[in-house]
Amino acid sequence: MTSHGTPVGGPPGPPGRRPAHDVLVVLFDGVQSLDVTGPVEVFAAAVHASAAGPAARSAAYRVRTAALGGGPVRTSAGLRLLPDEDLRTAAPPGTLLVPGGSGTHRPDPETVARIAALAPDAERVVSVCTGAFLLAEAGLLEGRRATTHWAYCDTLARRFPGTEVDAEPIFVRDGKYATSAGVTAGIDLALALVEDDLGRDAALAVARGLVVFLRRPGSQAQFSTQLAAQLAERHPLREVQRWITEHPEADLSVDALAARAALSPRQFARAFRAEVGVTPGRYVDRARLEAARRLLEDTADGIAEVARAAGYGTPEAMRRAFVRTLALPPAEYRRRFHSVRS
Repeated sequence: MTSHGTPVGGPPGPPGRRPAHDVLVVLFDGVQSLDVTGPVEVFAAAVHASAAGPAARSAAYRVRTAALGGGPVRTSAGLRLLPDEDLRTAAPPGTLLVPGGSGTHRPDPETVARIAALAPDAERVVSVCTGAFLLAEAGLLEGRRATTHWAYCDTLARRFPGTEVDAEPIFVRDGKYATSAGVTAGIDLALALVEDDLGRDAALAVARGLVVFLRRPGSQAQFSTQLAAQLAERHPLREVQRWITEHPEADLSVDALAARAALSPRQFARAFRAEVGVTPGRYVDRARLEAARRLLEDTADGIAEVARAAGYGTPEAMRRAFVRTLALPPAEYRRRFHSVRS
């Protein structure tokens, strides 16, 4: 597998200070392939999502990849990537993108040094997943807020106490530095960068073209309801989980759910928490929030209709849930992320 060695969508711009659309991706042995290809595919699709014409083509992304020595690297999955350039001589980019992977556990000091050297002249410095460790090793996250894959947040905070590590959001921006959570969160961050560069419509079109189910805001928690919770072992409890997801508007009280599982409310609450890892109430809250997000993004239903369909009952109850979890009221969430085709 080789990287894009030519501009994505058009020739590079004039010499001199590089625009943010010039992206340099750092490669190394043990890099996570999706951390690289996810954002690159977003940038490659962005020019096609823009309105046709010279203006769109001139805004195209130029993606370069670089590794020490310019030789091929092996990803954590064993794929072979051939970089475009030697990282030692790569010119400062507009956007410096540092992916994660097992190769970040014991990073090459020279790779870290080159990241530190390239960062000051970059317009943006971005990490995906455990790429945040390389930024931190380079001294770039000192005094900054950052995130990484949820499983490594405690380690990042412990090793770099000068960094404010937030384990909740899927990506965090602090000035020109942006860090994202595990693997596919790099796609979300790349979409946010496309929105900055080319506008909201282009970012939404890219999301649709890549069949990204939801274009998530950075403040969204790293876990969805299904990812955050375990799948219950017992069939009746698994059926209750499915019912909650498919019927957020229904009566989802403990009594009602317990009746569906043919258990007493006390037995049900105890078994659900033991097997799923969260209380029934917490699981229902997450499922309803996800249902409301999808309706706001994918339908033209009014706020009151969405609140009823997602099981909130009133728009005010839904507003409180959105502000508490996403730091956005529903109307603002829809304004930013509505993706209904015209």
